[in-house]
Amino acid sequence: MSSHSEVIFPKTLKIPGGQAPKGVVRVSGAKNSGTRLLAAASLTDENVVLTNFPTKLVDAQHKIRFLREVGFSIDVDYETEELHLSGGVITSEVLDSYDYPIRTTYLLVAAQIVRNGVAKIPYPGGCKIGSRGYDLHILVWEALGCEVKELPDYIEVSGEFMGGTIDFPISTVGGTENALLCGAVAAGTTVIHNAYITPEVSDLISMLRHMGAEIKVTGNSYIEIQGKSGLLSGVHMPVMPDRIEALTWIVLAILTGGELLIEDVPFEHMEIPLLHLKDAGIDIFRNSTSAYITPDCLRSTGIQPFEVACGTHPGVISDMQPFYVLLAMNAMGISRVYDYRYPKRIGYVDELAKFYPGAFSSEEGCITIKGGMRGKAATAESTDLRGSMAVIMAAMMTEGDSTINDAHMALRGYNDLLGKLEKVGINVEAVYG
Repeated sequence: MSSHSEVIFPKTLKIPGGQAPKGVVRVSGAKNSGTRLLAAASLTDENVVLTNFPTKLVDAQHKIRFLREVGFSIDVDYETEELHLSGGVITSEVLDSYDYPIRTTYLLVAAQIVRNGVAKIPYPGGCKIGSRGYDLHILVWEALGCEVKELPDYIEVSGEFMGGTIDFPISTVGGTENALLCGAVAAGTTVIHNAYITPEVSDLISMLRHMGAEIKVTGNSYIEIQGKSGLLSGVHMPVMPDRIEALTWIVLAILTGGELLIEDVPFEHMEIPLLHLKDAGIDIFRNSTSAYITPDCLRSTGIQPFEVACGTHPGVISDMQPFYVLLAMNAMGISRVYDYRYPKRIGYVDELAKFYPGAFSSEEGCITIKGGMRGKAATAESTDLRGSMAVIMAAMMTEGDSTINDAHMALRGYNDLLGKLEKVGINVEAVYG
């Protein structure tokens, strides 16, 4: 096993325009699954092996760093993309630092409570008291019998998990994941109403079942867990491929006229998103696990204007939204992309507009795109993970040299993105410091 140090991410990317990928790229393990399976792996003192793990994701590395700090033994092999975890003497002492800029710190509570009866975790995303973007997680912990204190540097949860009923006021992926982890090690039966079961949540459920948890799912929003009253068993588990990364490569190859064989595409979780591509005039060459994208995938009529409404799985989820906006830029006509689930997720549009001035008008919940305009090189800022990737893609498509600042935002969402781009012939200069 390698004791590889943390990956250092560049501050800025300099990207020559007019580039098209050519070659073979493999979709990595899903970011939104791997980091959750890592939290599940901490619910046992037996050995856990996670294969196809996105080892170079910054969020995964921060979570690994925290688990090591509290006592877990974790070995990461960056070549084979495997992670080995085993328990140790898990501390409940206050750490020197709780500076962990990741949103899913709440998933680290169950492992500490089941061993020590107390958990101390960083605030999600580094936010402190006042934001309260974690109320649904407090609801989970209190519903299962624990007390929550919001202290200056960390959240403290104390008590013993006892089965209970969790009624989420809205469907929530993060809340569902937290409830699954806590309920699996609780004493008694935990019932979750208004759960949100995505493919990545199903991956987590599968792992917990293999570790000995008894989980019954009815429909797409009701879960019942028979808690194990303690730690679970070890497991050897693959991380599912990342459906968002797969869509990213497909769209990039289509828009640049590239020739790309994309391996490990989770087609079973992408039926409706791919149907929207077909309706827009894109035919994909494929077998059961791979997609082959060439200029011949685009019909002679080109990309057709479209309307897409983002929402919950199995539809087009919000993380996919920027790539349909980018597709619309290359359609001949007016397209609209709606997102009423996350209506404020439109900050990246201002950055795309630097490449395509006058092409966008946006308001909360709706982006209108005037396609067919000629793009130009620009200097742009990174915003959210997926929107920033769309900005990087725009830089590859337009003529001239572009600069993307705060590029680490995009790299947080993609495992070894720069390495994969280099492999398929995309020239990107990374500037550090």
